[in-house]
Amino acid sequence: MNPTTATVLDPLEIARQLAHQFAQTAAERDRQGGNPKAERDLIRRSGLLSLSIPTEYGGQGATWPTIFKTVQILAQADSSLAHVYAFHHLLIATVQLFAQPAQYQHWLQQTVQQQLFWGNALNPLDRRTTVTPVADSEYLFQGDKSFCSGSVDSDMLLCSGYDATGRLLIAVIPSTRSGVHFLGDWHNMGQRQTDSGTTHFEQVRVHQHELLLNPGPLSTPYASLRPLIAQLIFVHLFLGVAEGAFETAIQSVQGQKAWSKSRVEQAVDDPFIQRHCAEFYLQLESVRLLADKAVQSVQQAWRIGPELTAEQRGEVAVAIATAKIASTNTSLYITEQMFQVMGARATTAQLNLDRFWRNVRTQTLHDPVDYKYQELGEWVLTGKVPDPSFYS
Repeated sequence: MNPTTATVLDPLEIARQLAHQFAQTAAERDRQGGNPKAERDLIRRSGLLSLSIPTEYGGQGATWPTIFKTVQILAQADSSLAHVYAFHHLLIATVQLFAQPAQYQHWLQQTVQQQLFWGNALNPLDRRTTVTPVADSEYLFQGDKSFCSGSVDSDMLLCSGYDATGRLLIAVIPSTRSGVHFLGDWHNMGQRQTDSGTTHFEQVRVHQHELLLNPGPLSTPYASLRPLIAQLIFVHLFLGVAEGAFETAIQSVQGQKAWSKSRVEQAVDDPFIQRHCAEFYLQLESVRLLADKAVQSVQQAWRIGPELTAEQRGEVAVAIATAKIASTNTSLYITEQMFQVMGARATTAQLNLDRFWRNVRTQTLHDPVDYKYQELGEWVLTGKVPDPSFYS
């Protein structure tokens, strides 16, 4: 697979080909952890990194339904790679929402021409990175930033810090800039190949033209679509993992004999297994419908652009909160209950099937789902839509 074939192939088919390749090594790479350099390079060569970039900058100008579908397909095989791939597109969207074309045009064109992979060092809850002006149009970033997904092996980095007044400043810099250090300290139970560890900024020089100031972070209803896109990424990660676990369980059951006390010979004919699989399917179908509705709402808001109203933005937030709750519950349920239909042999360490649950359990803790219930319940009872924040 290379960029020349990627320009003529359906991006969904490219995603399926990548997912097939990733699935062959997913269990072993999960055990190893660390940076999936070879797999990230496959994504680079696939051409999918330009999927969300507008055509006027050389990209493919894909719609959000297409972009999110590629994330979902990759997550069926490997949620770590789907995560860093999805965040690449989130960061491409971020510069379009927080800045103006005159500023980001070169970044996007360069991304297409050089197949650049964007990494994340934003995390607004971590205030350890400070920003200090040192000269006309120049600043120093100093400190640590946690949960920097995809930062290792990235080419461009979206980073943030707080100035002396408490203002959040977000910048785009090359990942190789002097003073940027990736500590490689991500050793969590799930999402083991997302490189979501610490980035250390040691007197990193950032220029004025690299700061996203116009209109800036969450400054308008349209700019505030950024966290909603992030939440919808999680929806499709969770859905994809659940689909991958479901398919794994189905394939296993289809080759099994029934339990000794069953009145049938084949596991596929066992009424209890049939009930479990029906429940899996029912929940997945529900999440798919809710996810599709949420994606369409984001696409419509994206098309409206800077004229988007607060109420319109709020309606999108409600649709996404609904899908986020459903995808969280369904992914945790299926990745745990899949063993109920597969049996004890499925727990062998060689198969490493617990990675499905570990991955969604880790990622679903990104922000508490309880607050999605709170936002949704408040809207149901009062009609008040969620207030924009980096998590809603």
